[in-house]
Amino acid sequence: MGKHHNAIVLFLFCFFAFALSVSARPATFFQDFKVTWSDSHIRQIDGGRAIQLVLDRYSGCGFASKSRYMFGRVSMKIKLVQGDSAGTVTAFYLNSNTDSVRDELDFEFLGNRSGQPYTVQTNIYAHGKGDREQRVNLWFDPSADFHEYKIHWNHYHIVFSVDDVPIRVYKNNEARGVPYPKFQPMGIYSTLWEADDWATRGGLEKIDWSKAPFSAYYKDFDIEGCPVPGPASCPSNPGNWWEGATYRALNAIEARKYRWVRLNHMIYDYCTDKSRYPVTPPECMAGI
Repeated sequence: MGKHHNAIVLFLFCFFAFALSVSARPATFFQDFKVTWSDSHIRQIDGGRAIQLVLDRYSGCGFASKSRYMFGRVSMKIKLVQGDSAGTVTAFYLNSNTDSVRDELDFEFLGNRSGQPYTVQTNIYAHGKGDREQRVNLWFDPSADFHEYKIHWNHYHIVFSVDDVPIRVYKNNEARGVPYPKFQPMGIYSTLWEADDWATRGGLEKIDWSKAPFSAYYKDFDIEGCPVPGPASCPSNPGNWWEGATYRALNAIEARKYRWVRLNHMIYDYCTDKSRYPVTPPECMAGI
């Protein structure tokens, strides 16, 4: 009886240890990602649980996920470039890595002159068409500490969130003839690069290289989705948690936060830019 009891205890211990190990998220950087650009400018911190991206006169840098995914949720905690970051862009995005019919979901953090708000630009490419920019001034200093940035993508909508506050929702409005990214898997990418021809006040503010090197920090990498190649049923499986009823629309609390951001912190919306779109794009008339 004692040996049997000990065997059961050992089994349960091993089972729960295994369960904890496979569900232990966030991952280390190299578990899910690889350096794609200028590995000398990406530095591991805390045994790979965090990384530093560096931009200087010679190069920016970037990384990408080892796998591509069909639907799911991806998030990272990022501490953006401190001080005078004008002309720099820190980007976190999903991309199908196809040219003519590209699908892409963008977070782009636009550097600023010291003391000015940090702006986050979101954009969505579906079936090769983009030009759906929206800009929000963040209501905190994102360079002072880490904040979570998240993209949730399913068959019903795409939600961009900052610290669990939705700042952008793109609904599946295929019934209105609006393209929706659902046919191509996407990889996860991030870059830190120079874009002073457009990033800060439309390119009026240039990079001050005397402030270089510029650094952004990342940690808590979390990917929950269907890797490709994978089970053929995975992308359309209604049993995947990210496709569940809870995630098909914003709940009342999320909708209230979303309206607050739109009313108080949005500074640009392509939907209301009549110089670019004399006829309002159909997705802009669909609500949230």
